[in-house]
Amino acid sequence: MTNPQTIADLGELGLLQRLWRYCPGDVVGDDGAVITLPPGRQLVVTTDVLVDGVHFSDRTTAPADVGWRAVAANLSDLAAMGAEPEGITVGLSLPGHTSIAWVEGLYQGMADCLSCWGGAVLGGDLCRADVASVAITALGTVVPQRALYRSRAQPGQAIVVTGYHGRSRAGLELLLAPEKGHPERGHPETGAGVAQADRDRWVTAHQRPQPRFDVISALQDLLGEAGDTAAIAAMDSSDGLANAVLQLCQASGVGASLRQADLPIDAALTAWVGETQAIDWCLYGGEDFELVLCLPWPLARALQQRLGAPCMIIGKTTATGETAAAPVVELWPTAATAPTRLSLSQGFQHFS
Repeated sequence: MTNPQTIADLGELGLLQRLWRYCPGDVVGDDGAVITLPPGRQLVVTTDVLVDGVHFSDRTTAPADVGWRAVAANLSDLAAMGAEPEGITVGLSLPGHTSIAWVEGLYQGMADCLSCWGGAVLGGDLCRADVASVAITALGTVVPQRALYRSRAQPGQAIVVTGYHGRSRAGLELLLAPEKGHPERGHPETGAGVAQADRDRWVTAHQRPQPRFDVISALQDLLGEAGDTAAIAAMDSSDGLANAVLQLCQASGVGASLRQADLPIDAALTAWVGETQAIDWCLYGGEDFELVLCLPWPLARALQQRLGAPCMIIGKTTATGETAAAPVVELWPTAATAPTRLSLSQGFQHFS
């Protein structure tokens, strides 16, 4: 059996020539890409870095899925800004022993994601490194009055979450420890197994997240041609639902009161791991790539009706009560039970 060809065998120029086929022919080949913005639009730029051993591994993510997730993470940020994708650049750092098949699988996953949501690979850079990493900068455009920001929430607004949370974390758990989902062995806490349909759905949520541009389209339809987004705050929930709510509140100088019963949790997930674990994964599991929005109540109800389940109104914004730097975000199990306070320190943080 022959060893797979590596990028060290091919060399930088040879690898670049292979990767150019994933880019528009009239854009790559110079020191930079020249992009014309559509009339009346502003440029939105976002960057995300995925590192082997931190954000992906061969145990849980095939090369094409790494490429898809890398692009989806950036496109989700564009959606959270109300922007439409124009293209991406890719900074790729790789060990010399990386197989060419792995790199081509990575780019195929990127191309597949872009073909679904728009944009193209506009160029990038290659370098040698001890650990594989994928740094993507995404470019999008938005009509100025329709841009969404984190800082525009006001006290008394509804907090809307566009979909289930905890599914990606459940998918990761099943990829790392598939025996926990086996119907005959079950989860060590509950003894419950996982139906194949649920397993497939959760693994897909982890490996192939979907940026929610459909939410932006629905919101724009509800606002109408003359409507603007001055009273709307938004953020994506890739770092966890609790993180998104806390970040929105901090940026806007408000607090929040959330209802535990309204958290968007898959019932099958609760049956598998139990309520306590399901709530923790919902709040802090991360990588669900949904949107969290603070909206006036009539608009929130209209958006919920438009999107349908599992879009949920999970609570409301409040006067902060303390300082904007440390907003009070409370989760109420019931109206008669003392709330718990959510904290950024409970979720994943780099360097901690």
